[in-house]
Amino acid sequence: MIVRKILVSLLAAGSVLGLAAPAPAAVRSAVRSASGDVVVFSTEAQPLDVYRDPAGCQQLPALAHVLTNQTDGPVKIYSNPFCLGPSVVVQPGYGTHVPGGAGSFSA
Repeated sequence: MIVRKILVSLLAAGSVLGLAAPAPAAVRSAVRSASGDVVVFSTEAQPLDVYRDPAGCQQLPALAHVLTNQTDGPVKIYSNPFCLGPSVVVQPGYGTHVPGGAGSFSA
């Protein structure tokens, strides 16, 4: 009975602390970077920012205005530099206006 209480306590502590077992190999292999380019337009006086095969969280340029997704997968746009919280999904071949300065995206 004591062993069971200890195990339940450890499981509860693990869930509160965010501890989890590693993802199975099939899930890990499904996580990949997007192939293609994410292109960001800021102003007429600046060259385009091109992110080739983006992976992970990318902070948008300070004057970012429009993002186009030319990758083979969806891109998520966030209103903060950490790729956290609600996001807008941009499908391949589409674009959207983006928050400059504080925004970010992940592919």
